Amino acid sequence: MNLHEYQGKAILKSYGVAIQEGVVVDKAEDAVAAAEKLTQETGTSWYVVKAQIHAGGRGKGKVEETGSNGVVLAKGIHEIEDKVKGILGGHLVTLQTNGKGKKVNKVLIAQDVYYPGPTEVKEFYMSVLLDREKGRNVIVYSTEGGMDIEHVAEHSPEKIYKEFIDPRVGLQGFQSRKIAFNLGLSGEAFKQMVKFVSSLYKAYEGIDASMFEINPLFKTSDDKIIAVDAKVTLDGNGLFRHPDYAALRDISEEDPTEVEAGEAGLNFVKLDGNVGCMVNGAGLAMATMDIIKLSGGNPANFLDVGGTANAERVEKAFHIILKDPNVKAILINIFGGIVRCDRVAQGVVDAYKNIGNIPVPIIVRLQGTNAVEAKRLIDESGLNVHSAVLLQEAAEKVKEVLA
Repeated sequence: MNLHEYQGKAILKSYGVAIQEGVVVDKAEDAVAAAEKLTQETGTSWYVVKAQIHAGGRGKGKVEETGSNGVVLAKGIHEIEDKVKGILGGHLVTLQTNGKGKKVNKVLIAQDVYYPGPTEVKEFYMSVLLDREKGRNVIVYSTEGGMDIEHVAEHSPEKIYKEFIDPRVGLQGFQSRKIAFNLGLSGEAFKQMVKFVSSLYKAYEGIDASMFEINPLFKTSDDKIIAVDAKVTLDGNGLFRHPDYAALRDISEEDPTEVEAGEAGLNFVKLDGNVGCMVNGAGLAMATMDIIKLSGGNPANFLDVGGTANAERVEKAFHIILKDPNVKAILINIFGGIVRCDRVAQGVVDAYKNIGNIPVPIIVRLQGTNAVEAKRLIDESGLNVHSAVLLQEAAEKVKEVLA
């Protein structure tokens, strides 16, 4: 589950991580009061207005209605309201959104951290995530903050460092010091970075996160180390331990079809292809998507109906798949272990009749318990449904209906 920047920062702060302070607003008329409050708390006189959406590249993105960037500087409280109006309520288009962009329902008014001081300011990059190949958490960091890390990895891979954490002992002090040293810090900034890394990792483990990304991680002109941005992704499997964090979910930022599927108990991920998939079991779903690719098509979704693929769930899955106008065919691939294939077949027939005219051909492959009876039900239904026994046969039928 993704969090907004202001939500992620609030959690990090609760673990002792130093952050760029800010106040979130959802109405332009509240902007001046928020800025005044921020000035009282931090002493800042310039402000950074930041769109709160679940997408990166906000600073380079454009608000479709006004032409404003998603992150702008207000040089004084007199500019705040206009800057907020240029972002709030508009649709921000970035490299990580579609052409329509995402509507900005909230903005964060944050303190300006580029104030003058005795030392040079610096921007770093830092993230914490799980390296699945090594089975260990890893802290990825770089001196090249404020840039796309993919660009740095491609053009300057030597500037990206990784520190792997042994799960038996956790993050060690020498590792935090090594990170600060590799970032070229000394003196007070070195001490602050060591503290920052330790607190950040405690937060990562404490909230069952699947990813932290701090870009930029900022060294101020007076040697403070703070998180200027924060992308926080929580592990959905651990949310039962954190009901207060689960309540932070912003459904408006998610694909409406995926939200609907989740409410129906279906595991669904929308893709960009032309063949809808309905499968029981994640592994079988992945294999089915491969078969679709090999047959010349492209999967339009990942949809796992689970082990209780009854008529109601099958009908709901049909409705969700058919919401995608790009779907030209639907492949149903069910292995009957606990679930009986004939019941699934009857569910397909009943769902077809209840929905009415389904405008795309349907290929159904049922194997396992009562597969023979299931094939008979499909073949004798008189509907525009093609049955298959072998996976290769199903792939050939997909290729045939797409031709």
